[in-house]
Amino acid sequence: MTASNQEVSLGMPQLPAPAYPAEVLARLEADAKEVIARYPGSRSALLPLLHLVQSEEGYVSRTGMAFCADQLGLTTAEVTAVATFYTMYRRRPSGDYQVGVCTNTLCAVMGGDAIFDQLKDHLGVGNDETTEDGKVTLEHIECNAACDFAPVVMVNWEFFDNQTPESATRLVDDLIAGRTVEPTRGAPLCTYKETARILAGFPDTRPGAVEASGGAGAASLVGLKLARGEAGPQARVVGQRGERAGDEAPRDEPQKGAEHLSSHDAPQQTSASDPDNPAGPAAEEGE
Repeated sequence: MTASNQEVSLGMPQLPAPAYPAEVLARLEADAKEVIARYPGSRSALLPLLHLVQSEEGYVSRTGMAFCADQLGLTTAEVTAVATFYTMYRRRPSGDYQVGVCTNTLCAVMGGDAIFDQLKDHLGVGNDETTEDGKVTLEHIECNAACDFAPVVMVNWEFFDNQTPESATRLVDDLIAGRTVEPTRGAPLCTYKETARILAGFPDTRPGAVEASGGAGAASLVGLKLARGEAGPQARVVGQRGERAGDEAPRDEPQKGAEHLSSHDAPQQTSASDPDNPAGPAAEEGE
């Protein structure tokens, strides 16, 4: 009995997972051998192996988890614990295009919630559901570290920045119709299965993929520029909606001898930033 079928649940043995066809199994075993060889300990290869089996079926099936367990000498319980922890691993069949709308704080207040509601109505699906044609799976996602481009929509983990309900609707319509869609930055878009194979660590040999790269916007980079002395503390980092990333107003140089005080050193009236709540600094206990 192999490690992959030793798992029991509630005292009842689990049925063996269906096996891959012989030609698929041979191909995956060759790929898995290449992946495992990258690591000093085979267990470390579990994450890329899960991406590998996901590239085969579009999700991590029981067959895929049993395959990973057999390749690494783990139990299926150990593999399942990892596969169910990370949201990038799908647990059931999904669409060719995973459309994720960021609904974390900044994207939400900039319109992410409105985009998500619009797409649910337009596609006729709820969160983590797939359209009947199998093209698009919609889900809300957490912060993707692209707040300076909010609100952000991701398709198979490629960025579509500064979206609106209207632009996001056009985006999913183009995906369903098979029209070419270009991410705002990063590599060219590919299907979810193709993305999973790239995440497993295999080269992306498509034209333009190697040359493509993402980039942070001005708001993300201003801290680095300040640290390098390339920008004054009054640097304007937030542009008007519609401005291209990197459009910035002239920066003011810091005044000689100026000292930056924290709010603890020099408490200010709240009205300086919130006129509707002009509370003064908190009084010390006993005053």
